[in-house]
Amino acid sequence: MIEHILGNVEFWKYLSIPVVAAVVGWSTNWVAIKLLFYPIEPIGKPPFFGWQGIIPMKAAKMAAITTDTTLSRLGSLQEVFRAMEPDRIAQHLVKSIEPRVPDYVNWVMLEENPDMWNALPGAIKEIVYEIVRKRLPETLRKMLHDIGENIENMVDLKHIVVTQVLADRNIINRIFLECGDAEFKFIVRSGIYFGFLFGLVQMAVWYFYQEWWILPLFGIIVGYATNWIALRIIFQPLHPKKIGPFVVQGLFLKRQKEVAEVWTGIVTRELITVHNLIHEMLYGPKSEYTQVVLRKHIREIVDSALGLAKPLLQFTLGAKQLAKIEHTATEKAAFITASAFDDRAFTEERARIVQRLLQERMEALSSEEFQYLLRPAFQEDELKLIIMGAVLGFLAGLAQLFFIFGKTLG
Repeated sequence: MIEHILGNVEFWKYLSIPVVAAVVGWSTNWVAIKLLFYPIEPIGKPPFFGWQGIIPMKAAKMAAITTDTTLSRLGSLQEVFRAMEPDRIAQHLVKSIEPRVPDYVNWVMLEENPDMWNALPGAIKEIVYEIVRKRLPETLRKMLHDIGENIENMVDLKHIVVTQVLADRNIINRIFLECGDAEFKFIVRSGIYFGFLFGLVQMAVWYFYQEWWILPLFGIIVGYATNWIALRIIFQPLHPKKIGPFVVQGLFLKRQKEVAEVWTGIVTRELITVHNLIHEMLYGPKSEYTQVVLRKHIREIVDSALGLAKPLLQFTLGAKQLAKIEHTATEKAAFITASAFDDRAFTEERARIVQRLLQERMEALSSEEFQYLLRPAFQEDELKLIIMGAVLGFLAGLAQLFFIFGKTLG
């Protein structure tokens, strides 16, 4: 009896129905995930004559959503900058700038008044260098605290995040892929399980009712439903729910602590770094306010360096020339300050501190707030991905109809 069944061609044809459904479920989910993230750069002319991963294509929008839905809930810029320890940043700047003080002073003076500077005796120049060196630590400390108190006026956090993501679209891919690694793998695997179960129903229906449209229709159902169910299991229920002896919760939400560590690690090393914050202050859309703060503190150093000679220099050079020297000193200070944060060891040290702060806050988010960390990746084009699964399922159903069962339309 068993040998007869196993040797029956029709038996294998029917058995192929749930197997093909499982393959369709797996492949449509796999393709959907790949098309969500790849390719990073457009191929052809999307959206009709080419393709670009949905997340990289909408990198700026995704970055803005991430800033609004998550970063804004984790603390103010003031708190983040305070966590970076302004006094420690000031010490780092002193260590970086102090050996270059003579070059810095020469750079400013030779650009603005080379004749006067060249005419000064070397001993006088050394006095100027020494005064600048002595004033530097306290001035930088005061300046960093001044920045800390006014950082909201100097930095546009969304601008930082969007700028960095557009410069390297792979960052936004990594945020979603690394945070949702387990969930994306589940989506792909679940296509097999759900596809096979739907396939069993499809097999039973086909046994009794062999209309040509049955297999394509079930292909649509399998491709659509496997994606839809997988997405629901990832994010629902929001809160732990007891069903009989089991406690269920959305897969992503159950991993809040683990995800918080991964997410904050990427954000504090790629986006909200001390280098990026300082660069944004100096050159971003709110840099005018930063220039005001810089000029105020640079003027203190210039006044100290010129000392008793300032009235005489003002008379000799004119107030405009002295103002130009102060302006040039501010510009050069901005350049030197920015370059001081190319030190990877220092930025990594600051990143670890900020990560601890953000991670604690993220772990404390409610499930309603936490879901928006990964949800935007699906919400943007969730329907498109589900329909894509349905179309691929339909094509697989037609192929099964023609090649396995030898049926024709109509």
